[in-house]
Amino acid sequence: MPHEFSLIEQPLFSAVSVNRAAHLRGNTEELEKEWPTALVMRVDERGRFRTEVVENPGEGDRGGKRLRLSFDPAFDVAERPPHLAVFLGIAPNGRHIWAMQADSLGDQGVSDLRSSGEFLLPHDAALAAEAVALLAWHRLNTFGKNPEAHITRTQSGWAGFDPSNDIEEFPRTDPAVICLVHDGHRKILLSRNSQWTQNFYSVLAGFVEAGESLENCVKREIFEEVGLDVSDPSYLGSQPWPFPRSLMLGFHARADPNQKIAHRDGEISESLWLDVRDVEKILRGDDPNMVLPTGVSIARVMIDSWVAAVNDELELGVDDRPS
Repeated sequence: MPHEFSLIEQPLFSAVSVNRAAHLRGNTEELEKEWPTALVMRVDERGRFRTEVVENPGEGDRGGKRLRLSFDPAFDVAERPPHLAVFLGIAPNGRHIWAMQADSLGDQGVSDLRSSGEFLLPHDAALAAEAVALLAWHRLNTFGKNPEAHITRTQSGWAGFDPSNDIEEFPRTDPAVICLVHDGHRKILLSRNSQWTQNFYSVLAGFVEAGESLENCVKREIFEEVGLDVSDPSYLGSQPWPFPRSLMLGFHARADPNQKIAHRDGEISESLWLDVRDVEKILRGDDPNMVLPTGVSIARVMIDSWVAAVNDELELGVDDRPS
């Protein structure tokens, strides 16, 4: 059974959206020259942005209605790039794409990444994640500070000068591991955080500590949260998680279902081992007592990929009886 497997699709927010063109961030002359044909994405303080519906976008098995980002013509915003605008990059058609904080967007045609992200076109979802993360970093660097302590944006929004420390700061990304624990056969461990709704379950995750490798973080987090010893942590893929500035690093690892589960740190309230057939029922919505992550999270891609890998091996003739 699948000691090793890979993701069957790219996690949301992980597509390449635009050419970030880092070499242009300090080139004021070039950015101003392209500004009249540029587009601006507006994002409010709640991380919401304008979208419009796309009918039959041709996205394979995800066809039907999808959402795409709605932009403002840059020249309608200002005659040249405002100081508070951030340069996101260059679209495939050559137009420059910027983002700006909006005071208000209203409630019509407005979306956010958590509730609507999985309906966005893949490249738009990735672009929205970039904009939301970058603007959130700027907002958090000014929140609660006196105006004289606010950083001055540099590099077209990709850095800021901190007058209180006389240094240049750059947006931070906090690494976190997210791990699918399985038995190397046909069982998977699913857990419920004490803060989640009663029937919501997912895989385990936690932030990387200072001086810690990703593999050691996987082992530590799993042991701290459920008391299990895992082996052979293997990397699957990553997903930007702009809530507000994380990078989810997906792993899978093996554990013994016979080892006693112990919720050591109080964060996890319930954990259980499930057979692949039970997981399939939940994915189909046939089990009203359990809900799994939606397509917004890499967790769902990891679970779907594990199920597909188990079924591929079962089709090769491995015993299909529950273990």
